[in-house]
Amino acid sequence: MGSDKKDYYQPDAHETKIQIIKFFLFSVSAGIVETLSFTFLKIITKWSYWPCYLIALVLSVLWNFTLNREFTFKSANNVPKAMFQVFLFYCVFTPCSTWWGDALTKGAGWNDYLVLFFTMAINLSTEYLYDRFVVYRDSMNTNRRAIKERGEK
Repeated sequence: MGSDKKDYYQPDAHETKIQIIKFFLFSVSAGIVETLSFTFLKIITKWSYWPCYLIALVLSVLWNFTLNREFTFKSANNVPKAMFQVFLFYCVFTPCSTWWGDALTKGAGWNDYLVLFFTMAINLSTEYLYDRFVVYRDSMNTNRRAIKERGEK
């Protein structure tokens, strides 16, 4: 435990492993939200890949953000600021993934669901790194849940 508050809240190796497991499990649940909403939209609208993907992605991001902020990173960070930082990640990820998804499904003839799951796997790994080292870097273990777990008031 260092004297610098920033160092104090940094997770050790064991907690980092727990974070990765939690992030993975919450991402799986977000993947279920994304897959179900994608499937629902494909069935009821008959839209092409990209509009179904974009709507399903937004729903899963909101789900994942809420759970990971509270339980994985235990952050008391300013919600609009954290949400904006996640938004910035998706300003890069969404156009890229929409482009390659459309190119692979229309141009290369890949199955929509194969592309969706491939994209979700890339999203999971890149977003964990971004959240851990950018969004929650200085605010991990600062919410009431983390303070209670440390036995502080």
